[in-house]
Formats: sequence, C-alpha cells, structure tokens
Amino acid sequence: MAETHSFDIVCKVEMHEIKNAIDQAQKQIAVRYDFKGSKSSITLNKDDTITLFAEDDYKLSALTEILKEKMAKRNIPLKAITFGKTEDAVGGTKRQTVTLQTGIPTDKAKEIVKAIKNLKLKVQAKIQEDQVRVSGQKIDDLQLVMKELKDMDNDFAMQFINYK
Repeated sequence: MAETHSFDIVCKVEMHEIKNAIDQAQKQIAVRYDFKGSKSSITLNKDDTITLFAEDDYKLSALTEILKEKMAKRNIPLKAITFGKTEDAVGGTKRQTVTLQTGIPTDKAKEIVKAIKNLKLKVQAKIQEDQVRVSGQKIDDLQLVMKELKDMDNDFAMQFINYK
C-alpha cells in the first residue's frame, strides 16, 4: 500500500511577534516629533484585538502606517489583520479597532477546497474546524497544490504546516 502524504492550510499569527511589533511601534511613537505631547497609543486587548487611539485622523493614519510597517518587518502577514472603521471616541479623539485573523473562515475554506478540486489532481481536501487538510499519494501533487494556492489572490493569509 502506498504511503499517504499531507499538509494543513491554516491562518495563525504569532502573538509574541504581534506584541513585539506593538512595542516597537510604541517606541517609535514616543520619539516622533509629530506625536510629541499627544495622547496617541496602540493597545493589545485581552481578546486579541488591537486598539489605536489618536487625537485626529492624521495621527490615526500615521499610527496605522507605523503598525503596518512594524508588523511587516516581523513577518506578520498584513492580510491577517483587518482594520475596522474609524470611530469618534471621548474628548474628540479617534479610535480604530484592528482584528487579527485566527483560523480560516468556513466560507473561505470551502473556496480553497473548490480550487483544489478544480486542479483535477489526485488529492483530497477536507475542512477540519478552522483549517484545511490536504492529502494525497504523490508529494509532487501536494507541492503543486501549494504553489497554485500561493498564486491565488486571496484576501486572507494562509500558511502550510505539518507537511508529511
């Protein structure tokens, strides 16, 4: 009987890397001239969301760019973060919530499975909670699936783990 090979498609962000990126962003805010004396901040919440506070829209957009830059430097996929709407907060300040993607949503997982089936390779794709398991007899087929999925223009981040 032939050996079966597999890998999992997931979306995970390393929380310690997120914390490091936020710490670096806060250090940069502390020394930037345009943030001197302002009450701007970036906070990691207990529910793994990030809250940006700033005095006006200009500072909020600058905070957003600083955070994106620091996350990119720490190899956090920017597709794994979603910026919410800008809200008015207390005292005329602005607030924005940033959501971190954890796991692949069911509708996106179904799209991945459909795309894999359209490749017409001898592989199976199964949705398992918030990830997709792909298995097959030939390693070359699995590598082709990975390549094709990487080439797809998805609006979410995905990583390939447990490659056996």
